[in-house]
Amino acid sequence: MILVTGSRGLIGSAIVSRLRDHGQEVRTFDVRDDVRQDICDPAALAAALDGIDGVIHLAAISRVVWAEGDPALAWSTNVDAFANLVDLALAAPRRPWIVFASSREVYGEQATLPVDEAAVLAPMNVYARSKVAGEALVARAVAEGLAANAVRFSSVYGSICDHEDRVVPAFARAAVSNGVVRVEGADNLFDFTHIDDVARGLHLLVDATIAGRRLDPVHFVTGRGTTLGDLAGIAMRMSGGGVRREERAPRSYDVTRFVGNPDRAKRELGWAATIGIAKGFAQLADAFRSAQVLDEPPFASAASPRADRLALVSASNR
Repeated sequence: MILVTGSRGLIGSAIVSRLRDHGQEVRTFDVRDDVRQDICDPAALAAALDGIDGVIHLAAISRVVWAEGDPALAWSTNVDAFANLVDLALAAPRRPWIVFASSREVYGEQATLPVDEAAVLAPMNVYARSKVAGEALVARAVAEGLAANAVRFSSVYGSICDHEDRVVPAFARAAVSNGVVRVEGADNLFDFTHIDDVARGLHLLVDATIAGRRLDPVHFVTGRGTTLGDLAGIAMRMSGGGVRREERAPRSYDVTRFVGNPDRAKRELGWAATIGIAKGFAQLADAFRSAQVLDEPPFASAASPRADRLALVSASNR
């Protein structure tokens, strides 16, 4: 039995579905479940761990902008709650393995692209620092005998159930509704990875962890960068010119350029991305069109932090 924390988010939903499709028993844990389960509630977490073989830990304040808006909540959720999970796992009669979700944000701004996993970590914001602290907890768990690995996700996209203000779903929605794409830094460059590729890679890492393999942190990346200006261009071309583009200043606490080296994932797990941004964007736009969820005013920028904690503590990654 595998426990997936943050199971209702973008990555959580995808990995739960994939594991079940492959015959794996899964227990979900999310504040948006019918019976609300909060990662910051030690009693709820202890109960959820009962009888569990392993944990995929995705629950977090999962957005850079939200963590900047409430650093204390971000730290208590992303670090303190994970430390409690590690302690509970170490104390369990049958110690569960752990796969911890980190982020490419831990690299900060690197002078050389593409970035490999051995790069010196240079976190620029609260969210990134919380993920560096989480990776340190993984190392501590391993030192104390727990089977644990960390994965760094990079700009994951691909579902209409994602946060609507994240850049790829926002631009895709605008493309099919003749909306506005608000570009916060046209030269900002990112390595966008499709959720199907990410779920497949995460499954491979879970299998490796179950087999007792201890890996250095691995990131799932395409190795190809796309600027926000280019992404806006894809949206505008797809709309046939119906999209209006607005330029905005980039945020000071965001990483502005990241492309990753995919070699470690290929070497250690046999994983490589198969869905490029053009194909993935088109698929997402088609999904928005098919779902007919275009009745709200379209927008395409990074939004302010949500006020309710229930929305904050979700599983989708930056």
